[in-house]
Amino acid sequence: MIAIIDYDAGNLKSVAKALSFLGREAEITRDPKKILSADKVVLPGVGAFGDAMARLKQYGLIPVIRQVVDQGTPFLGICLGLQLMFEGSEESEGVEGLGLLKGRILRIPDSTGLKIPHMGWNSLDIRPDTRLFAGISSGEYVYFVHSYYLRAEEEEAVAAVSEYGVRIHAAVEKGCLYACQFHPEKSGDVGLKILRNFVEL
Repeated sequence: MIAIIDYDAGNLKSVAKALSFLGREAEITRDPKKILSADKVVLPGVGAFGDAMARLKQYGLIPVIRQVVDQGTPFLGICLGLQLMFEGSEESEGVEGLGLLKGRILRIPDSTGLKIPHMGWNSLDIRPDTRLFAGISSGEYVYFVHSYYLRAEEEEAVAAVSEYGVRIHAAVEKGCLYACQFHPEKSGDVGLKILRNFVEL
């Protein structure tokens, strides 16, 4: 079973639907026992960094997430879920993230001709030999919706980058941790391939 962490964030059902399409049982839950016994765990999300961290704390999910990672269960963050995995965000100064990986979330700088939030299809420059992007070539397009982006401290953890007025660390992969700033569940066949790679780890 794949556990999708329920903390009242948007986008949970579309992730569950995509996983179901791939033939995998997925349950939206905040039950610690179910999350800790799952084969894989997904932290999706759309919304504000500070509000999301407050809800994870309210529901007692922060120690559960840490335990999932400590036991080596493959863990995938999507969009806001990626951002929460890092140390903090300019969107909510003073709010600590989960700190599972080193780096900060920054606002996409204003740039002539570029709309913020960044909504739409952008190509990826993919690092070779990543597990998340196995069988996927650089240059493929995926769907983004965000106003903030990741600047990871550990360059070796960056699995893919994209350009939108600034170099965006679009995906990361380190140990049992995987994350995408874009929405694989809304990225057509390429996105489904990424999700399939994750569920087949």
